[in-house]
Amino acid sequence: MERLFKQLGFKPRDIKIYEQAFIHTSYAYENNLDYSYETLEFLGDAIVDLVVSDYLYRNCDFDEGKMTKIRASYVCENALYEYASGLDFGKYIRLGHGERQSGGSHKKAILADVFEAFIAALYLDLGYDKAKAIALKIIVPYIENKDIMLFSDYKSELQEVVQDVQKSLKYVLVSESGPAHDKCFKMSVIIDDIVYGEGEGHTKKEAEQEAAKAALKKLVKEDR
Repeated sequence: MERLFKQLGFKPRDIKIYEQAFIHTSYAYENNLDYSYETLEFLGDAIVDLVVSDYLYRNCDFDEGKMTKIRASYVCENALYEYASGLDFGKYIRLGHGERQSGGSHKKAILADVFEAFIAALYLDLGYDKAKAIALKIIVPYIENKDIMLFSDYKSELQEVVQDVQKSLKYVLVSESGPAHDKCFKMSVIIDDIVYGEGEGHTKKEAEQEAAKAALKKLVKEDR
């Protein structure tokens, strides 16, 4: 974890709180620990929401509705997953045997939760100002990079775009594989009979979201 601290440019005071931020409940159960990242996640959720809200208020000249929508894009599970993945959080997470075998270190929900727990650990260890500074260091590049899309609901966003130009939109199942407990679905999104994107996920809805995300990226490039 020293590499992560160096990467973000800070020195921890209490290393144990950061270790807790990366302990999944399955690992805690198997090792008879009475703590995991869950309570930290609860606190971190509020901190991330405040940090992003404060940043938008101070730096964006939008009305409340627009800022609310933008904030949702950068505090949603998709966004938190991107932040955690960008910092290779998966390599630090401690998982129980079963969760590890099923690829828990790459699961979106787990990585998103761990990111929030990590921000909470920063807050408890070094205070709000430091936690805010590091959170902004991680998140702001995503906000400023218009090529990175972190909409909380890609399908709804794509639906709005397609309605504006009066085109047809549908999702089609391309393939389904894997055992019952770990299915993988591949979906394509078709706009006016043209495939605009494909996506994979453990549920059809998740695969549709990924397909919509790919389609939105393609549409952005076409508009340039």
